Amino acid sequence: MVRDYYGILGVDSDAGPDEIKRAYRRLARELHPDVNPDAAAQERFREVSAAYEVLTDPEKRRIVDLGGDPLGNGGGGGGGAGGADPFSAFGFGDIMDAFFGGQGGGRGRGPRSRIQPGADALIRMQLTLEECATGVTRDLTVDTAALCSECTGSGCAPGSTPTMCDICNGRGEVQSVQRSFLGQVVTSRPCPNCRGFGEVIPEPCRQCGGDGRVRSRRTVSVRIPAGVADGMRVRLAGQGEVGPGGGPAGDLYVEVEEEPHELFTRDGADLHCTVQLPMTAAALGTTLPLPTLDGTEELHLDAGTQAGTVRTLRGKGMPRLRSTGRVDGHGDLMVHVDVAVPTKLDAKQTELLRQLAELRGEEQPDLAGGNRNGHGIFSRLRDSFGR
Repeated sequence: MVRDYYGILGVDSDAGPDEIKRAYRRLARELHPDVNPDAAAQERFREVSAAYEVLTDPEKRRIVDLGGDPLGNGGGGGGGAGGADPFSAFGFGDIMDAFFGGQGGGRGRGPRSRIQPGADALIRMQLTLEECATGVTRDLTVDTAALCSECTGSGCAPGSTPTMCDICNGRGEVQSVQRSFLGQVVTSRPCPNCRGFGEVIPEPCRQCGGDGRVRSRRTVSVRIPAGVADGMRVRLAGQGEVGPGGGPAGDLYVEVEEEPHELFTRDGADLHCTVQLPMTAAALGTTLPLPTLDGTEELHLDAGTQAGTVRTLRGKGMPRLRSTGRVDGHGDLMVHVDVAVPTKLDAKQTELLRQLAELRGEEQPDLAGGNRNGHGIFSRLRDSFGR
């Protein structure tokens, strides 16, 4: 079956090169073996890499748009006399090679470069709410592919150089001829000896084994701006994985993991906290010290403060982080008031409360439901039936 290369990358068939590249890099960050060692993820990574190779090659993409599979190799014997599928011996790309390859068949695309761009890397950093508010600069230890110091990316042992492949004579591909009902078909395949590079390394570097890169642990300094939130990422350009053959390094992304705070909860740039007042303090009013990110604020609560009251302290929340990385003002701090009713009273306290209830005429519950006109739920029901 013909593979859906657009579907593998999750892009539309009219996607441009930049969109295809972004989709590939996003998937590669999730599926790269260095990040996700799961076998299924590695197989998916190979599919994504193959789809990216096809859709970034104009000729291979043209074959896909015509309904073919440029990587479909097919197999089996030849032509239609025996009733077999005449296309089973070669893929659609082989037919395109035969008809549009010019004299002698094959397009002669040439060898591919050993130097390939590196993948991006991801590392997570845990920060407290205070660190998210002020920003922080921290040294991180990362383990990525780095340029081989012995061969500086060439993959060759010191004093040696690559030599031209004597199988493909430096073309990076070999051709084969097959006969079918269409006649003679010339197909091109990557050279199995040099793997399409057109050259071989007779003496690979002992340190990197010819790959041009080695695993290395190093320390990088990252600055996290003020106002970051959980899940945000800071990009360090060129600090990711070095590519095969000493290719340019990808990017390193540092993802913020914000730790829960014992007092505040966060909603964007706004902060919320709850203050529990004793019943007497809510009735009489009080002033209490309230910790904030900037220090301690005096919070004044009027007499008769009710449960559920919300006091807003303007500008006492988190910095607002703009897309440019600059801070644009601060959010607010919302203080939610909760009134605590005592559950255990001694005899003297009980007597004092009874005296207070008598003075206020509150021996029985007020069924008016807080209606200032004295019309409670029962009186409203009575009035409605009496009409």
